[in-house]
Amino acid sequence: MRLSDGFGRTFKYLRLSVTEACNFKCSYCLPDGYNKCAGPSPLSLDELRRAATAFSELGLSKIRLTGGEPTIRKDFDEIAHTIAALPGVDKLALTTNGYRLRDRAQGWRDAGISAINVSLDSLNPNTFHQVTGHDRCREVLEGIDAAFDAGFESVKVNAVYLKGINDQEIDAYLTLAKNRPLSVRFIELMETGDHPDYFRRHHIAASTISDKLEHEGWTQKLKAADAGPANEYVHPDYQGSIGLIAPYSKDFCKSCNRLRFSSMGNLHLCLFGNFGVPMRQYLQSDDQIKELKEALWRAVARKTAGHQLGLGLTGQTSNLSSIGG
Repeated sequence: MRLSDGFGRTFKYLRLSVTEACNFKCSYCLPDGYNKCAGPSPLSLDELRRAATAFSELGLSKIRLTGGEPTIRKDFDEIAHTIAALPGVDKLALTTNGYRLRDRAQGWRDAGISAINVSLDSLNPNTFHQVTGHDRCREVLEGIDAAFDAGFESVKVNAVYLKGINDQEIDAYLTLAKNRPLSVRFIELMETGDHPDYFRRHHIAASTISDKLEHEGWTQKLKAADAGPANEYVHPDYQGSIGLIAPYSKDFCKSCNRLRFSSMGNLHLCLFGNFGVPMRQYLQSDDQIKELKEALWRAVARKTAGHQLGLGLTGQTSNLSSIGG
């Protein structure tokens, strides 16, 4: 029993959020910082293991740990080790703001994480502080060096592309990929329910980057079957690559291959969907994994063709940390 929807799409990639909390105050996501609301705690280690087991048995062989900031959990290393060891999980990835990466890269690699994405929205320390609320630009850059030293199979840098803030830094980002196999990915700013005014001030079309890349001799390469949404560009003079995530582009959702499971145990069929499907009731015992798989199969069959961001409809997503981006 493999997961597929009514549009012929099959799913091999799970974004598994382990917490909504984050210690950064990124201007496009949590400008006032994370405020914990009353309610249940995030999924326990056993609940996360059961969820990952069900998805892996349904053919999702790539799992990415997300948040919030996943590494603020005290049991993060144990979570990574447990999920990496599950049969059927061929690749365990992590998205992090990088604040602990310099000191923990080797430990996370030893725990079984093989791919790491680091959020780095500016290479200028002052702009980095403006966006994140932290003076940790150099620390994060040193963390990226540590990730290469630790032997990660894939190291990527994510930068949300922001008009008037970091849109003058494209050439500096390209330089990062010049002499090592680093993938730099520019993410087009997406509108969320909490920040419509910010979106209107700072959104800039991803095509401005793709036009520049093509003009400078970069060519687009084919995606791997378990790849995320980025279109990757390569250049003969660069060891690394440039990725472009353009959610407002035509047919962006056509090749969707990923599902999202929140730290509260809800299945999200789309980052900008109108609802999450509660699944936590199926995570209380190992004996429920078969029932969970059947519930997932029924839910995924209801996935819609795509988001409605072009119409200004952001669905249930108030900010990106609430689901896992």
